[in-house]
Amino acid sequence: MTSFMVTPRLLKILLVEDSLAEARLLQEILKGATSYHFKFAHQTRLTAALGALEQEPFDLILLDLTLPDSAGLASLEPLLKTVPQIPIVVLTHHHDERLALEAVRRGAQDYLVKRDITLDILLRAINYAIERKQAALSLLRLNADLKENVSHLTEDIQAQAAELDKVKALNQMKTEFVSMLSHDFRNPLNTILLSAGLLEESGDRLTPEQQVNYFQMIRKAIKDMDQLLSEVLVLGRSESGKLQASLGPLNLVEFCWELINSLQSAQNEERQIRLVTQGNVDVGLWDTNLLRHILANLLSNALKYSDPPSPVLLELIGEPERVIFQITDQGRGIPPEALPELFNPFFRADNVGAVGGTGLGLAIAQRCAEIHGGRVTVHSRVNQGTTFTVTLPVWDDNTGLSE
Repeated sequence: MTSFMVTPRLLKILLVEDSLAEARLLQEILKGATSYHFKFAHQTRLTAALGALEQEPFDLILLDLTLPDSAGLASLEPLLKTVPQIPIVVLTHHHDERLALEAVRRGAQDYLVKRDITLDILLRAINYAIERKQAALSLLRLNADLKENVSHLTEDIQAQAAELDKVKALNQMKTEFVSMLSHDFRNPLNTILLSAGLLEESGDRLTPEQQVNYFQMIRKAIKDMDQLLSEVLVLGRSESGKLQASLGPLNLVEFCWELINSLQSAQNEERQIRLVTQGNVDVGLWDTNLLRHILANLLSNALKYSDPPSPVLLELIGEPERVIFQITDQGRGIPPEALPELFNPFFRADNVGAVGGTGLGLAIAQRCAEIHGGRVTVHSRVNQGTTFTVTLPVWDDNTGLSE
């Protein structure tokens, strides 16, 4: 039959006790243990004990609650802050049991009344203290892991909620798009069908002027449908992240004049768009398509929602790190309650009246400005006019955002 020798476990104990006699007694008592070998470091003051803890590791602290430089619970807190992972057994006289119990409540693992100490009691206190501290540390780690898992779960839930909101918004957009198609496509289609039918059935009875008029109506209806499809396509590409900025050199003043002339020539009545420049605007790289979507939509709205006699003002302001476009009209304005929803797709304020539109222009302008690194803001007063401000950073070849 083979027998195995069990090597006693070595425990390093820091004994904080100002009485040399009681310190020797504790060490003598523990010499009778067979399951442990003990290595002691004895300190008579709390400050010295804290210094010893910074020099070497220990498995356990035996702490007298009455020391020359500290007394009662004041001795416990610095130790718990310095070495929170080391179990502490407090030592007290018989009349200090209430204080010892409070020490346990505050973080010590056990307490001993000095006059009652025996080898069995001391060993049991040491074992319990080590096990309790390990259990407490495990619980802390488990709690930390649980908090981290809860945090990750919360982030996942928030991400899923945000994704769900996007899906809901997309579904709502699809619903509104279908509704818009059924209305805004029907009108030009009806115009095309009616004009084509009249040309086909009564062409020989129509004067040349009437025939030209019907052809012009067909062209305008087709143009309206093409513009609507283009707006939907741009918005869809921006929502899916497929609309990206493609930067290149551009003369902003010439670009603005070309856009103004194009918009003014498309109006039935004579409309004036004034261009004012300020500062250095001949800088940076620009995406011509994004810029056209932004300014064309804002200028078109300014023309649509203001009376013909009043001019529309386009201000082009160059600053060191950005260029600002301000479009100002003297039209009907936007109600305050409509401003928070103004850049949402398909939204139209209640005071637009019979003025046609899809509710996509401002959403497209804002999306394009964001893709270009900027934003669109609005200031408006009902029956006094509206100012849209487009702020775009100046980009260059080397650093992106110009400095």
